[in-house]
Amino acid sequence: MVTKKQRRNKGKEAAAPSPESVKREKEKARELKDTDWWRNQLARGECYYCGQTFDKKDLSMDHIVPLSRGGKSTKGNVAAACKPCNNDKKYYTAAELILKNQMNSKIDF
Repeated sequence: MVTKKQRRNKGKEAAAPSPESVKREKEKARELKDTDWWRNQLARGECYYCGQTFDKKDLSMDHIVPLSRGGKSTKGNVAAACKPCNNDKKYYTAAELILKNQMNSKIDF
């Protein structure tokens, strides 16, 4: 069943988040880094993407759905990632990254 909102938005691109909202989410991410939850994520030492184990200094916070794509700084949307995986991911979603890797980088979003 298609809702009225879905019919209204059919064919429309999602609006990019405003610079102010991205700034707010970055501040929330900084606050999240000061929590016991994040320290436990780092202590596990596992990269969300490649699954390899790293020292906590070699892991960084990654937004699974990037801020530039409307992602939020919540526990459900951030993960510990090794720096190579985080750099390779760029602004892609996890699903786009998998597709891109399966197609040997012959696709651009």
